[in-house]
Amino acid sequence: MTETEGSKDIPDDSKDCPEPNSPKCEIPTANETESPECKTPIADDIGSSTCKTSIANERESSEHKTPMADEAESTNEKDPVGSTWTPSPRFKLAWTSICIVALMAALDATSLSVALPQISKATNGTAIEAFWAGTSFLLTSTVFQPILANLSGIFGRKPFVLIALVFFLAGAIVAATARNMTQMLVGRSFQGIGGGGILVLIEILATDLVPLRQRPTYLGGVMSMWAIGSVAGPVIGGAFASGKGNTWTWIFWINVPFTVVCSVFIILFLTMTGLSGSWGSKLKRVDWIGMISFILSMTSFLIPLTWGGVNYAWSSWHTLVPLLLGAAGMAFFIVWEEKFAQEPLVPLRVAKTVTTATVYIATLLHGMILWCGLYYAPLYFEAAKGYSAVIAGVSLFPSTFTIAPCSVVVGIIVTKTGKYRWTVWAGWVLACLGYGLEYLWDADSPIYEWVIIQIVTGIGTGLLFPGLAFVQQAATNDEDMGAGVGLFVFMRTFGQMVGIAVGGVIFQNQIMKQILTHSSIAANAHNYAIDSSALVQVIKAMPEGIIKTDLVNSYADALKVVWAVNSGLAFVGLVLSLFMKEYTLDRELKSKQQFEHPASSKKDTETETKV
Repeated sequence: MTETEGSKDIPDDSKDCPEPNSPKCEIPTANETESPECKTPIADDIGSSTCKTSIANERESSEHKTPMADEAESTNEKDPVGSTWTPSPRFKLAWTSICIVALMAALDATSLSVALPQISKATNGTAIEAFWAGTSFLLTSTVFQPILANLSGIFGRKPFVLIALVFFLAGAIVAATARNMTQMLVGRSFQGIGGGGILVLIEILATDLVPLRQRPTYLGGVMSMWAIGSVAGPVIGGAFASGKGNTWTWIFWINVPFTVVCSVFIILFLTMTGLSGSWGSKLKRVDWIGMISFILSMTSFLIPLTWGGVNYAWSSWHTLVPLLLGAAGMAFFIVWEEKFAQEPLVPLRVAKTVTTATVYIATLLHGMILWCGLYYAPLYFEAAKGYSAVIAGVSLFPSTFTIAPCSVVVGIIVTKTGKYRWTVWAGWVLACLGYGLEYLWDADSPIYEWVIIQIVTGIGTGLLFPGLAFVQQAATNDEDMGAGVGLFVFMRTFGQMVGIAVGGVIFQNQIMKQILTHSSIAANAHNYAIDSSALVQVIKAMPEGIIKTDLVNSYADALKVVWAVNSGLAFVGLVLSLFMKEYTLDRELKSKQQFEHPASSKKDTETETKV
């Protein structure tokens, strides 16, 4: 795939470009002369490599920086670039706070669903309002991730991390004190902006602060926190909701002390290099047209995805019109970004190589299968197995509790070996196998069967979390790293919403077909097939008998197709992964916003990388 003008630093997937920004892919400028005597960058001096040259016309010192920050092809494997990087105590405190914030954001994103009936009752909300309380978080989180990522590259990471925390904290307080559904929706929307910002900015911060070779360990830690929060969220939410009175408010209050303490630690210990330029000059760099068109078009596209098949039929104009308007808006956005934007909100050049293009599609597929599985598996346990909402959440532990350990272990292994493509291949194979085996689930499946199958699925999807992130970051040059990570996280979050919507369409079609095969319930097929979640409560309220048995079997059989589609999507991801190149992780840390130590603590931080 050829490079476009102005993007020569983008890794080319041709055989002549073994790594991003490789000198083989560069055309030397008039002021940049390569020397055959230039040595490998010093591994323990990240960001300030020196090399000796003998250039005849060069009057300056023989020490100079290598032309490309990630020139590491000749690095000694026994002492790779970044291998001697050691975090300081200040960095550890800041990063620990960041990980805790990720945990709280994940808890908040997943804890509300099981408590919605109690919240709706306490706030006198309707079924539609309760639905929006559950989806507003994911909606605003998805829409604002690329925006916050872009603005943090202009105004600074740390200010926007704190802004995201303010939104998250304010939203928690508003939701906890809500006495009506309107206030609840406002609170959840604010939390979505903050939670989405936290997730994307944390992954971007890792690219600013940690050398690529060491980064897998830190990304694995963050992703494990997100996985643990996603697992524990429904259980904690169910526990709070099951108490007397307004104990459900603790779903939100629990965020407050952790967020406040972590914010203080981040303010004190996350010291980063400031960006030059006045506020006026920075405001002029903002892609205002791109930002507005992105918000409007994505909102128009995502809202019908959430209510299609629930509030309105997929064939209804209420669903189709905003979908089409959103698609048209996105087409305008893409043209604007590519042709007219001076500093694009989402520079499309980050996806113009085979590797980067396929990894963005792959992370979309990963988000789809993961959240489709996490959304519909509890419904299987409630409807087909007759479990309560809390026990259904616990039944997901074999799958979800394998994700966190996988992320950590894979991060450590990749840091040690520098090889990561195996994680993607193994992840897709196991995900394809696991979801394929879920096709065996029915109302009579024994516990050991769904436990073992979920472990396979969990390991597969767990490997993909860090694996795909390594592919994306290794294949992206330093200049575009922030924008690339922002797009990567957005695609994964967008995939979550698409996955749930696609699963809903499949389930509705299949449950209708399954119900029509049973004469005892065929007459009510349309009413039963409207809402998969509502049907669970209908089944639970039924007395034992042929009608309930037929409905339970229909539910389990309808979900078989959902699992099969997930398996098929995982196979597509596996095929795509075959086109991904493996670039070196031995690259020097090069970022405009790096960890900076106060002068008073220099002696304690000599081992910390300084660029």
